[in-house]
Amino acid sequence: MSANDTPQQSATYDSAFLRACRREPVPHTPVWFMRQAGRSLPEYLKVREGVPMLESCTRPELVTEITLQPVRRHGVDAAIYFSDIVVPLKAIGIDLDIKPGVGPVVEKPIRTRADLARLRDLTPEDVWYVTEAIGLLTRELGATPLIGFAGAPFTLASYLVEGGPSRTYENAKAMMYGDPELWADLLDRLADITTTFLKVQIEAGASAVQLFDSWAGALAPADYRHSVMPASAKVFEAVAGYGVPRIHFGVGTGELLGLMGEAGADVVGVDWRVPLDEAVRRVGPGKALQGNLDPTILFTTPEAVEAKTDEVLAAAAGLEGHIFNLGHGVMPATDPDALTRLTEYVHTRTAR
Repeated sequence: MSANDTPQQSATYDSAFLRACRREPVPHTPVWFMRQAGRSLPEYLKVREGVPMLESCTRPELVTEITLQPVRRHGVDAAIYFSDIVVPLKAIGIDLDIKPGVGPVVEKPIRTRADLARLRDLTPEDVWYVTEAIGLLTRELGATPLIGFAGAPFTLASYLVEGGPSRTYENAKAMMYGDPELWADLLDRLADITTTFLKVQIEAGASAVQLFDSWAGALAPADYRHSVMPASAKVFEAVAGYGVPRIHFGVGTGELLGLMGEAGADVVGVDWRVPLDEAVRRVGPGKALQGNLDPTILFTTPEAVEAKTDEVLAAAAGLEGHIFNLGHGVMPATDPDALTRLTEYVHTRTAR
């Protein structure tokens, strides 16, 4: 533990989740699900009714309730703070919104050096509601760890430069290849914003943090190493002194797993495309792994879910540390009972 530990972090230190992050023996394989806060839960839809996504992220009591819902219902081993990766960008005045069925949409994309001036530093006061919500949450959660999170510089840059979601990232890659100095400055500024956002969460009581580089799978390894990894590494290094586990996750990143670990993560998240026994070979020693059941499996029968879960657990048998998760986020149409059954199954199957 670090001198910077909050009472919440001390209370959660011996939890199964944090022990797995540290690659220590656990009473059972810990379970949590990306996008477990909300998404498929009817109680989430009820409390969110009529409240826009970004507004819901700024209401501490609502954030607290949504974050706690899957912990109460599923019995997962960690809570994930309810927010969105674009919250810090909105907080510094970027004109964006999350449009249902589309995702984050930026009114004026970042395309020139002059546009960088719009990316001012983030301050704790800009996201006061995060500090307040985490204070409420940690009192409720007790010994259950809270995971803070942020979007990685590349994924944030991809939204800012494209103006919204993209399948090809042609504008972002055009900047990366055609104006590498502007690209580096953009990612460096986003690294600072992301660092502040994570520090706010850790200092308020988050027991671990996850950096989502959701779209890094669009990159070749050489491009990731040269043009993206330095900014992510800056974020991980900046929060290293807090002593909380740092998780790194991306989608379609099978070719990048080693580099993502090299960037500074303690835990590397693996999507469903790479078996965990192969993932550990790519990542190398000294890292725990998180994952990696295909989220679509939850739409089939309980027997098929258990069979696929057994495959994941078998592939994880030789790992130094394993946190069970999906290979991406919970899909909105997922039956919540399937998640509850899955959590219980993993706990029972892996009880030491």
